[in-house]
Amino acid sequence: MSKPASYDFNGKVVVITGGSRGLGHAMAMGFASAGAKVAVASRKIESCEAAVKEIRALGSDGSAHAIHVGKWADCDRLADEVYARWGRCDVLINNAGMSPLYPSLAEHTEDLFDKVIGVNLKGPFRLSALFGSRMAAADGGAIINISSIGAIRPSATTAPYSAAKAGLNALTVAFANEYGPKVRVNCIMAGPFRTEIAKAWYTEEFIKRAKAQYAMGRGGEPEEIVGAALYLASPAASFTTGAILKIDGGQSDPRGATETD
Repeated sequence: MSKPASYDFNGKVVVITGGSRGLGHAMAMGFASAGAKVAVASRKIESCEAAVKEIRALGSDGSAHAIHVGKWADCDRLADEVYARWGRCDVLINNAGMSPLYPSLAEHTEDLFDKVIGVNLKGPFRLSALFGSRMAAADGGAIINISSIGAIRPSATTAPYSAAKAGLNALTVAFANEYGPKVRVNCIMAGPFRTEIAKAWYTEEFIKRAKAQYAMGRGGEPEEIVGAALYLASPAASFTTGAILKIDGGQSDPRGATETD
């Protein structure tokens, strides 16, 4: 009888975009605690370096990378930097995202639309292609996309963001077919998590609504996504690919908050 798979990532390299805060930061600490070396990528190098200090305090190691995920050249540079520093990548987590406020759909500017699509869809496409092809040519690996419940429950206030996340769900299946069987590609479709940038919607009104309309009666804490990420990246999920896992506390209200980053 074979031994059950464990969440031991010693010797593995994990790349996380948007890894300096929110869900990305929680996952970075989770993988570091499991022994992984973590490459933290975000727009501000100071924030990435601060996260790497925390990773080292946990007894692991990491690297900091300042990139704008919505820029193709930055995605290329991240892949080059990771392989130059670590020589490999075993897990890529496309977590970086943005969902800015706008006055109305008619007043949504072209520039803002392009930025939302760039960060939430174009960047993950390019990074998955860059890292996925290298993984497939080497020892294999796993890609995890962080989508949003907004992909299937869009609202007027998150329309471009929701469209981009729906596209990310589709890319998950496409890349799973492209790079399987050596590379597994899965997606976590996250609901409302109480992160640093959740202040805009994590109000008394939301707390009251969540008690009535969520099976768990509340929003999630960032650490509550870590177990799912560890599972999808580990040998325990060896037959899981092209899957979209919904983690939203049992949300039943289509008007519920969709922030994930």
